[in-house]
Amino acid sequence: MKTKKNLKRILLVTGAIILLIVLLFAGYMFKARSEMKKMKPAETKELMSNLFAVKDSFVNMYLIIDNDSYIAVDAGNDAEAISGELQKLGVSPGKVTAILLTHTDGDHVGAIKLFKNARTYLSVDEEQLLNGKKSRFLFFGNTIDAETYTLVADQQLITIGNTVVKAILTPGHTPGAMCYLVNDKYLFTGDAVSLQDGRIGKFNTFFNMDTETAVKSTDKIIHLPACEYIFTAHYGYADYKNAVKDGINLED
Repeated sequence: MKTKKNLKRILLVTGAIILLIVLLFAGYMFKARSEMKKMKPAETKELMSNLFAVKDSFVNMYLIIDNDSYIAVDAGNDAEAISGELQKLGVSPGKVTAILLTHTDGDHVGAIKLFKNARTYLSVDEEQLLNGKKSRFLFFGNTIDAETYTLVADQQLITIGNTVVKAILTPGHTPGAMCYLVNDKYLFTGDAVSLQDGRIGKFNTFFNMDTETAVKSTDKIIHLPACEYIFTAHYGYADYKNAVKDGINLED
């Protein structure tokens, strides 16, 4: 009799925990969809003579031409969607030789497997979300579909073909969020910041792991004298000097 009561109690507690997890997940997804509706990525197109935006639903990845190959910044949310967008541009995935991950959230790594000839780069501080040392949400970490990857440190210079990339660590959205300054004039920020009416602002607080740190990190990317354009993952792009002239907009 006592055993049956204990079993019943265990089942009730287990059921309550499962229900709580389901409710939390449902609440999270509802809020996430609401936040994603605020996002305004650029359409798939050639933005300038050596650079393309690729739109995958609510997120952009970017392609930089280097001779007869491409450098990708991030890898989109869905491989099938990215494949279709690349076909519109006449870009072969096999021509992508490098992927610069701003961070490892799923909407930035979804099409890595398309780029079989690419070396993947990510921040050394981001690896903790991949190896289980830190969780992204509850007890869940991040994963990427790459057998190997190259870790990059803050302020490190990476030379890829004729392109020079400076890695700038901007933690907050994730612990290893990385911005990339390409040839001193193109700044790719991932989810480090947003753009509202062409002005740099903080990214959606709901998705940040540490918004206070994310805001502090922006000081590292608003004083780049030779930079010409800033490119975000979810809010398009803008003229750099106009975007940062008044500092970061802290309004939600």
